Amino acid sequence: MEAYKEEFIRFMLDCDVLKFGDFTLKSGRRSPFFMNAGAYVTGEQLLRLGEYYAQAIHNTFGDDFDVLFGPAYKGIPLSVAASIGYFRLFRKNIRYCSNRKEEKDHGDAGILLGSKLSDGDRVVIIEDVTTSGKSIEETWPILKAQADVRVVGLMVSLNRMERGKTERSALSEIEENYGIRTSSIVTMKEVIAFLSEEKEDGEPLLTAELKEAIENYYAEYGAK
Repeated sequence: MEAYKEEFIRFMLDCDVLKFGDFTLKSGRRSPFFMNAGAYVTGEQLLRLGEYYAQAIHNTFGDDFDVLFGPAYKGIPLSVAASIGYFRLFRKNIRYCSNRKEEKDHGDAGILLGSKLSDGDRVVIIEDVTTSGKSIEETWPILKAQADVRVVGLMVSLNRMERGKTERSALSEIEENYGIRTSSIVTMKEVIAFLSEEKEDGEPLLTAELKEAIENYYAEYGAK
């Protein structure tokens, strides 16, 4: 596993973004882990987060894109942070763009925040996590209604590696349904591998109880 991925996993834990316990997800599933990108709240955290996204985006898509689009609401700070991180690491100005939940009819009117979109723009969508793919269903028509853009792909911070609407993962379903590439900074498989090796006060972070809970969860909801 690349060093930046291990650093990112530790970063999520230190920021209390990745938690373990008993959580009911928006989908109704009960999960032993939960990721909340809204817990990144300081300038330092957002700068580091943006750099992790930038590294993963660069590794996956290179420089062949123009705009980072972050769907409202959590995607707004993610797209801003990632565009800053991209310039800091790779010295290339990438525009950020997000949508409003409700269209504004005065001043800076319209549905978009940040950069306007133009025909031919190459767009990478950036999200925190994708479980069902519903966000893309909402985002896609917004993007296509603004201009004839080319969506290059989707980058999320954590791939939960669980079933979407079918037996396949939500990211795999998105790739097939929209013809775009999807990727993540880290996967849950990589998180589990990290937790198995890392120790705190001499004890592994992946306790026997947590390991069993995760295994049971994936037995029921894991992607094929």
